[in-house]
Amino acid sequence: MITLSKKEMLLVSFMLFSMFFGAGNLIFPPYLGQEAGSFVWLSIAGFVLSAVGLPILGVIAIAKAGSFYQLASRVHPSFALIFPILIYVSIGPALAIPRAGSLAYEMGMAPFLPAQAVDSPWSLFLYTLVFFGIVFWFSLTPSKLIDRFGKILTPTLLTMIALIYVKSLFTPLGPTGVPAGKYATNPVVQGFLDGYLTMDALAALVFGIVIANTLRSKGIEDKKQLSANMIKAGIGAGMLLTFIYVILGLLGSSGASLGRPENGGLLLTAIMRQLFGTSGTLILGVIFTVACLCVSIGLVTSCSQYFHGRFKGLSYRAWAIILCVLSMGVANLGLSEILSVSVPILGAIYPIAIVLILLALLERWIPAHSSVYMTTVAVVTVFGVVDLMNLTFFHQSWNDILGFLPFYKEGAGWIMPAIFAGFVGVLLDFRKRTDRTGTRTTTTPSK
Repeated sequence: MITLSKKEMLLVSFMLFSMFFGAGNLIFPPYLGQEAGSFVWLSIAGFVLSAVGLPILGVIAIAKAGSFYQLASRVHPSFALIFPILIYVSIGPALAIPRAGSLAYEMGMAPFLPAQAVDSPWSLFLYTLVFFGIVFWFSLTPSKLIDRFGKILTPTLLTMIALIYVKSLFTPLGPTGVPAGKYATNPVVQGFLDGYLTMDALAALVFGIVIANTLRSKGIEDKKQLSANMIKAGIGAGMLLTFIYVILGLLGSSGASLGRPENGGLLLTAIMRQLFGTSGTLILGVIFTVACLCVSIGLVTSCSQYFHGRFKGLSYRAWAIILCVLSMGVANLGLSEILSVSVPILGAIYPIAIVLILLALLERWIPAHSSVYMTTVAVVTVFGVVDLMNLTFFHQSWNDILGFLPFYKEGAGWIMPAIFAGFVGVLLDFRKRTDRTGTRTTTTPSK
């Protein structure tokens, strides 16, 4: 039996952390910290529960089920064909990869260009051409990702963020602010909902294939050992994410004197200028670029491996080319256009992913063949479609009706329908068992 050394396990955890930690993960915690003010620790606790807990549970769910396809098969074979493709397309070339390229440009290149160049579409085109060229080059050799992520990109990212925090200790940003809005009344709940919005549980389902293939390249083929090591990697990556989220949240909580920027990106820019002067913009640009590269490489690799395995007609290299070209094309539509189209779709499919993850973790009580999978996923899917139509086609005119659902205003209105559907599934299982018992009783021949 092959056993990974502590160093090898650490490198795998570093790789998974880098694939999770993108630009969005940089932006959310500082903004949360500033809004939470003196309640920052409570808000961060809630944030970590969802932004770290759900992705780790996602990795564990894939490890226990064996693969994303096997997990989705518990609902229905047709669902197992459609839903993974929808996830890979949505979180891949339709949103996350192009968004990473656009954000890397906005934060890593645009601040150093003259205004006329920033407004020119050619600037974004040339930048994304180079950006996705680098992504493609890294993605060509998935077996080397553990060394490139674990030994180069992740240490670089962690070192730079640690440098910012150390600098803030010697150059205080200012006093902690006063909690604002819902952070003043429900800091833990609001932090949890903010973490929910990172949607990293989707990434966990996607990245499972890369982690599994990486471990197999190390000679680990036994299913139980593979599952155990995937879980260890998930926990390791979760610990790193927690560490970074705490640092970024504390930085944001000390930024009360910097005003109230509209988003975490602007707040981070103000913090960096306060700490490092004009060079702060350069440091932040490098951090954003490295983070966006890591996420893009991880997603292109994951999607290429999945589509190559599902559709054998094209090679892994061909899929990597297709994904990079598509992502580059979508990135040049502009960040606002990408978000306006893709975010509502992701919001509709994200609850389905969470339901699958939670059901997989309850395997001791809810077996793989249970009707609970079908009923719960069906109801959550219908809710997602209705909510998507409300947001995109009916301009939220159904809010008065849907608003009666608990947590709907917070973006989690699917929870109560899912619980109700789960109970229905349990009753259906009970009825099936009763019918089978009754059939056996009536067909037993008399002696």
